[in-house]
Amino acid sequence: MKDTFCFKEFKIDQERCAMKIGTDGVLLGAWTNLEIEPESILDIGAGTGIISLMLAQRSDALTIDALEIDENAYEQCVDNFEGSPWGDRLYCYHAGLDEFVDEIDDNYELIISNPPFYSEAVSSGDVSRDLARQNDSLPFSELLEGVSKLLSKEGVFSVIIPFKEERRFIDLASSFKLFPKRITQVKGNKAAPFKRSLLEFSRRKEQVIMTELIIEEERHVYTEDYIKLTKDFYLKM
Repeated sequence: MKDTFCFKEFKIDQERCAMKIGTDGVLLGAWTNLEIEPESILDIGAGTGIISLMLAQRSDALTIDALEIDENAYEQCVDNFEGSPWGDRLYCYHAGLDEFVDEIDDNYELIISNPPFYSEAVSSGDVSRDLARQNDSLPFSELLEGVSKLLSKEGVFSVIIPFKEERRFIDLASSFKLFPKRITQVKGNKAAPFKRSLLEFSRRKEQVIMTELIIEEERHVYTEDYIKLTKDFYLKM
């Protein structure tokens, strides 16, 4: 039986993907700023293709490329792209970031990533899932080095990471001449600690816009901010 997640304008099949649809990907796809009206977008570590598909819905970008190293996830991503209304603008490469950087001469105006982030060793018993979750498979330093090489001069990089990694990630990014432009710290509810950080970088140092996002008022009762952010995607928003 297919494991399918339906959004308002597209659907995602995910039975072959180790990492299923989660709040992180949807948050990043909805939060990413498209004011620069990018014509070229790169999604690093695409998984199901959810973020690329959200940006295809939200933008007129002519080129939306995705990278996925896991073979099953890559095949699933290709199927999801081809089954969407924007199949002619979406392309997935079965490659790691390091080999992609070596072979591609193009730059991208927007780069997005929901990277693996468990720096400590975790084991769920599922090798593909563990690889997708652990940043051994794509260390932050390798991600940022790749972004620094692939991002256009006026381009923007958007990423979601654990809140506890925020300071380290920003410091690391600055060593690659990437500087924070916008930061949104995310928590599940008002009483909960911050869990995620949404970060936007550019090549220019500027005043950082800081905001907070709370997802729920109480269990399954979403805040106005979260509804406003995701209502174009979730069926029940």
